[in-house]
Amino acid sequence: MHRPSIIRTWNHNEADEEAMGAAHAPIWRRMIDVAIHEDLRPSTVLDYGCNQGGFLRMLHDRHPFRAAVGIDIARESVARAELLKGHRPIDYKVSESAATLGLTFDFAFSHEVLYLLADLAAHAADIKAALKPGGTYVAAMGCHKDSAMWPRWRKVIAETSSIALYDHSLDGVAKAFSDAGFHVGVRPLDLDAFMPVTVGSEYFPKVVDQLRYYSRNKVLFRFVSAP
Repeated sequence: MHRPSIIRTWNHNEADEEAMGAAHAPIWRRMIDVAIHEDLRPSTVLDYGCNQGGFLRMLHDRHPFRAAVGIDIARESVARAELLKGHRPIDYKVSESAATLGLTFDFAFSHEVLYLLADLAAHAADIKAALKPGGTYVAAMGCHKDSAMWPRWRKVIAETSSIALYDHSLDGVAKAFSDAGFHVGVRPLDLDAFMPVTVGSEYFPKVVDQLRYYSRNKVLFRFVSAP
């Protein structure tokens, strides 16, 4: 896969790296509410691009699962995830590929990872190899060419990110996974929570920008591996 080499952290600024989990928590809750409607106790779960591990901790606290693995290319983020996991049945690993884990999963998740990948077809094949037949991958994506915010965001994110960004469209994502043998579905994230308003935000110059982003631009893809 054309992924970047292993990095130290995602964000150049350590404080911003630490703050990511709290900022993403309402989005993770929405992803879980939308995607999970069954008992996960028999299930295994993959978090692709786990950062400091907050998504899997939240998921297990709300829907206990049998086992999970979180992978990321940021070694210090993974080390932090391991420290924070407590007694939850989660392993966090520094890895560029899901398939190389040698495991298969019932569910996989990612949050704002797809725009950091040069080769979507390779990613789709990697996830396909890591999912059980009929397994589901839910990927949240707001950083894409079809978002009205992307031209501004691309510049802002590039200034703080440790790796390159890519200009993928929603159609390009859908095609890559369809070609890999997935049934593809999509819906707006349509966040059902209050998001803090930061006056003067680089990401949301106006409150209406924030409202439109979470109701229209940020989407959840559901890719179901064909049996």
